[in-house]
Amino acid sequence: MTVEQKLQSMGISIPETPKPVAAYIPALQVNDLIFTSGQIPIVKGELKFKGKLGAEISKEQGYQAAKICALNALSAIKGVVVDLDRIEQVVKVVGFVASAEGFTEQPVVINGASEFLQEVLGEKGLHARSAVGVAELPLGVPVEVELIVKVSG
Repeated sequence: MTVEQKLQSMGISIPETPKPVAAYIPALQVNDLIFTSGQIPIVKGELKFKGKLGAEISKEQGYQAAKICALNALSAIKGVVVDLDRIEQVVKVVGFVASAEGFTEQPVVINGASEFLQEVLGEKGLHARSAVGVAELPLGVPVEVELIVKVSG
């Protein structure tokens, strides 16, 4: 089953890559690695979530936001390589979580991205990871995720 067939079986289709909100490109390939810019929870051009974890946003909502970010990152990767089956390995996931004072469950939130990637890509979705709490994120979003993936020639 291809990556896109797997997504379809989950009721998910690859969205159009969200347009950058500043001076950058969504993804860049260097040799056999693709680095995505930080992706935020945009669905069909609209922000799906706004606020901070531990205040306006629940852990469950943050988890869903991280999943959307990972899907948008896959879209950015597809924009570079066209065929997501060229992904050999997700190397690293970096997740940023806009956190209210005292919120310390950033890893639980970023599991939304990690578990989604593992469900879609199997062992190729296993990765190293950082989950970082921050005071603010662009446009008031609760989560931002970036990926580094290794692709075949």
